[in-house]
Amino acid sequence: MKVDSKEIFEKYQERFLAKTKRIALKYLQKVDELPDEPKQLEYFKNILKTAFVDNKIIKTKEDEKVIGTFCVTMPSEIIRACNARPIRLCSNSYIGYNIGESMASLDMCPLSKSVISNLYGDISFAYKESEMFILPLTCDCKKNLLPYLSNYKPTEVLHVPYRRNDDEAIDLYINDLKQISNKISLITGTPLTKESLKKEIEIQAEAQKEILLLSELKLNDQLLIRGTHSLLVMNSMAFDDISSWTKHLKLLNKELLEKKANQTQLVKKKSPRILLAGSPITFPNIKLPLIIEQQGGVVVADETCLGERGHSDLVSIFEDSLSGYYRALANRYIKPCSCAFFPDNLARINKINELVNEGKIDGIVYHDLHNCLVYDYEYQQIEEYFSKKGIPVIKIESDSNDEDLELISVRISAFLEMITFANKGGNNNV
Repeated sequence: MKVDSKEIFEKYQERFLAKTKRIALKYLQKVDELPDEPKQLEYFKNILKTAFVDNKIIKTKEDEKVIGTFCVTMPSEIIRACNARPIRLCSNSYIGYNIGESMASLDMCPLSKSVISNLYGDISFAYKESEMFILPLTCDCKKNLLPYLSNYKPTEVLHVPYRRNDDEAIDLYINDLKQISNKISLITGTPLTKESLKKEIEIQAEAQKEILLLSELKLNDQLLIRGTHSLLVMNSMAFDDISSWTKHLKLLNKELLEKKANQTQLVKKKSPRILLAGSPITFPNIKLPLIIEQQGGVVVADETCLGERGHSDLVSIFEDSLSGYYRALANRYIKPCSCAFFPDNLARINKINELVNEGKIDGIVYHDLHNCLVYDYEYQQIEEYFSKKGIPVIKIESDSNDEDLELISVRISAFLEMITFANKGGNNNV
């Protein structure tokens, strides 16, 4: 019997899409089962539902051009200033790696395998809609994605300085940003100008101010919002119009401020206050914060690239010119960045330490995706530093599937029990 390869591929696509939808719906339902959900969270859940269940992009205009990005080190202001829409493509989907596993090295991280599966499955709206990909070179796995991405769509690389104060490397980064903006302008027909970039910097700053307020409210002693809910809000930002997203974040923050004024809090008893750090937490792979909060902990802070990490510093403009704006963006996206990609991790440790103190953190859960080497190497330094300060740290290594749910649940349960015992005056040794 002759095998129809096209028919086989179409069946694979059908199963691929069905599983993606099923998993996304499952985790949205699990979020619904968490108590104390803010009323305003519904908007952000609908954004993720549209993206991952309906497989659609919300466009503000019919002819809107979409540019796919793979890291928060690419300034979204530049993409929007060229009249295009940035959208995040670095997924971590539970789709099984039939294609990704066979075409990539087994040692690649789950995120990279997921990207390859999405590319060759040719299903995801986000990949199909993208006119161009922008690939910041922040790890070896991302570098190795270049041939796969460039075979699918035009792809521009962004050289991210691995030393924050290397002026020559910063200049190269800025030059890449200028070249990328020129390529986007060719696609949209809209050149980037000083005025358009200034406008987008101001729009982004408004969003950042609301994100900073959300972070402060998370850290509050009253426990006003769960970390799982907050991470959904931050994940949805990648798939929404920035102005609409900011408008609804203002409404969420208003709701939380009213709870604060009324002295409303999530739980009556003392719950372990957890900081989540390490590898990205990307929807629908939100099992770790869910497990923490299902087991009685509360994630009151996170230091992850798809949480609030990339929004803590506003752009500071010292020269009112297009070159001055590029320089200001470079300074904002590189110098305060606490990504584990940078060999000097002092800024990252200081940031986590600041969150630990402000949030009265009881323990740190360090998320490490399999083969995510930049975070794997960093863990020992984080663990040693905070153990000396009496803050217990647990490393949870996971993949993009449900096979390790029981093991993770057992380990998190024991970790939270240890913290609870220590808070009651017991021995807090791990």
